[in-house]
Amino acid sequence: MISTKNLARDENNIPSTWVFEYYLDLPERLTGQNVKIRSIFNPTERTPSMWVFLDKGAKEYKYKDFSTGNYGSKIDLIKEIFNLDYSKAVFKLVQDFNKFTLDKGKYDIGEFKQVSKYKVDFCKERQWNKIDQLFWLQFNIGKRMLDTYNVKPLEYYNMSKEDGDGLHTITISNKKIYGYYNKDGQVYKIYQPGHKSYKFIKVMPYIQGIDQLQYNEKYLVICSSLKDAMCLKQFGYNLEVIAPDSENTIIKPYIIQNLKDKYKKVITLFDNDVAGVKAINKYKELFNINGFHLTLCKDLSDAVCEHGFDKVHLELKQLLIKTLRS
Repeated sequence: MISTKNLARDENNIPSTWVFEYYLDLPERLTGQNVKIRSIFNPTERTPSMWVFLDKGAKEYKYKDFSTGNYGSKIDLIKEIFNLDYSKAVFKLVQDFNKFTLDKGKYDIGEFKQVSKYKVDFCKERQWNKIDQLFWLQFNIGKRMLDTYNVKPLEYYNMSKEDGDGLHTITISNKKIYGYYNKDGQVYKIYQPGHKSYKFIKVMPYIQGIDQLQYNEKYLVICSSLKDAMCLKQFGYNLEVIAPDSENTIIKPYIIQNLKDKYKKVITLFDNDVAGVKAINKYKELFNINGFHLTLCKDLSDAVCEHGFDKVHLELKQLLIKTLRS
């Protein structure tokens, strides 16, 4: 006789752990840890950028895919994978879970373990050198601009975590590590160019460039990164720049409204990829802010590096004018 006592009546009876383990074919059970995998929405991705993480407040697993900007709950995952609306996604989830239960038996939820994470706790600054000069000048970004935006070279940084076995500390050093600092001298992000897995390490939330705004120009451009923002400033256009933590981070509405009150026009300049286009459309949808991306390359700084200042200027100036007039 087949028992039906473990079958789910609705999505609330189905653990989020099962959803992500089943649909993403995870190599491990979810017990409180975060898992990083290659994006299932971007088959060309080489470096994993999709996180499955525990939302401690909701006590539910969620996901964030940095290569496409997709983010959400267990239902959002199914909606995106199978291109379904909410009700059809719920129906499929219940149907698939109950089929799994009948075939495999009861799904046992393990007890969530408290997982501690390494956090940046110290940065050792150093002097600028020739290696730094060669790296930043390929994007036409000089030391004066780096100083303006509080970018500093680091000799190393420490990360630590505390668990049942005590305090653990690791030191990371490299020839090219840079700390991004706010006006109070606090590191909010670490940039490690060339590092595949941890190119950026976020230390705290921060709108990049917000401290440098003078509010003395008519136009503000929201860029995809601080590097692109600094690169854009080097073109000498009459505008100011900021950048959120990433294209997938939407600046809060009250901040956007305050900025729109201070400038004649606010526009976006994001990357020429799936995540960038999605972010451009999102700012248009939420705030009626128009945006654009370059066609020469994925982002502005890489375009300058690969094609040179003059060639990028020809395309960039036309796109800026067109977007500001739209």
